[in-house]
Amino acid sequence: MARNASIAPKGSMNRNLALGAAVIAVGLAIAVFVAKPGSRPVTPANPAPAVTLPAAAIAAVANPVAAAPATGGLQARETAFDFGSISMAAGKVTHRFWFRNESGSEVLIRKIYTSCMCTTATFVKGMKVINSYGMPGHGPLPAVNESLKPGEAAYIDAVFDPAAHGPAGLGPTQRVVTIESDGSRPLELNFAANVRP
Repeated sequence: MARNASIAPKGSMNRNLALGAAVIAVGLAIAVFVAKPGSRPVTPANPAPAVTLPAAAIAAVANPVAAAPATGGLQARETAFDFGSISMAAGKVTHRFWFRNESGSEVLIRKIYTSCMCTTATFVKGMKVINSYGMPGHGPLPAVNESLKPGEAAYIDAVFDPAAHGPAGLGPTQRVVTIESDGSRPLELNFAANVRP
């Protein structure tokens, strides 16, 4: 007794294999999202958890010019910026923070660092990139040791990578770039964002 067997075309098998892999990948992504602590849908009956910000940070984001604190020699045009709602899938975002030496003497910048590994700070003085700095403990932090003359301006390009923390990084977030100089309080440059997929 002979059997009639039919063999599926090679392209059909590849398509079925790809479709099966896609279904498994989507299923895994849904499982990871559902299993993430705190990943419940936001509804009127199930509101998102409240984020508590220090009063100074709220004031700085609401009115950055008025909220710029005196830090000795270094003064920033703004000490806070809100990116608003940003997409993790769209990639990195950047904001430029300008600052100036408002004292009557030279100020030596000793350290620049960020509050999280998802943020880098590039220091630019006189249209020359000095260096990029990150979070302490995540690789070596180069010494800055750059001075600003009275009235001289410079800037920090703060780059935030919303995908750095994966799905755990969704929702409201705040980060800080800190500039330490001799003889004055550190200058803190804050930014906020609401990260969505």
